[in-house]
Amino acid sequence: MPREAPYLEVADDLRRRVRAGEWAVGERLPSRAQLAEEYGVGRNVTQRAMERLIIEGILEGRAGSGTYVRAPRERLRMIRSRHREHRGGSPFRADMKEQGRRGTWESHSQARVPAPERVAERLAVDPGDPCVVTRYEFLADGQSVQLSESWEPMAITDGTPIVLPEMGPLAGMGVVERMRSIGVVIETAVEVPRPGRATQDEANLLGISVGELLTRIERTYHDSDGRPVETADITVPDVRWEIAYEFPIERPAP
Repeated sequence: MPREAPYLEVADDLRRRVRAGEWAVGERLPSRAQLAEEYGVGRNVTQRAMERLIIEGILEGRAGSGTYVRAPRERLRMIRSRHREHRGGSPFRADMKEQGRRGTWESHSQARVPAPERVAERLAVDPGDPCVVTRYEFLADGQSVQLSESWEPMAITDGTPIVLPEMGPLAGMGVVERMRSIGVVIETAVEVPRPGRATQDEANLLGISVGELLTRIERTYHDSDGRPVETADITVPDVRWEIAYEFPIERPAP
């Protein structure tokens, strides 16, 4: 498994300590310098770790005062970042673990499904080209929290052990890990979020009312040659989750 960036490891431990009650809601955490000394890392590492927990809504920064434990929010925050794909295994399971929840899913795959025009355009294939389509219901502690419909061109996976995403030796490992096993290196993901309203089927699965607000994310993975290798439509109920995107900022060379 790839090793997490140092600041993510510190963030994981700080998150654990907050949830264990080491600091109460409204209590100020030690300074970045103190935490850097405690963890044996540089101050920039603890700064990025605390910034991560501020993004997640666990901490809050107060100008000129420090960083404090924030009161829990009823509506949880889902972080979309490049680090989701570098933690090994399923990004969804890792997301839920950060929230202190157990992430599982149910899925159904169909092979040799002709690509509809909208999917063919996103995958840069011809309409009607055979694909594998997998429909997912993702659950946190047994409660449905997210839906997804994923399409992969069979021109890439046919005849390999990963042709069906949830079967074989890498079942449940996520698109990036599976594709890497057959020599396809995914380098970029493009996500387009759009608002939507729940259909009857979506409302039934998610346990919400028809017409409630959703966030629909159109995601496409591209390999090192820029070729689209998978595309998915992800559906998240807005009443339960808000979506936050984390972008790395390159620091100027000293």
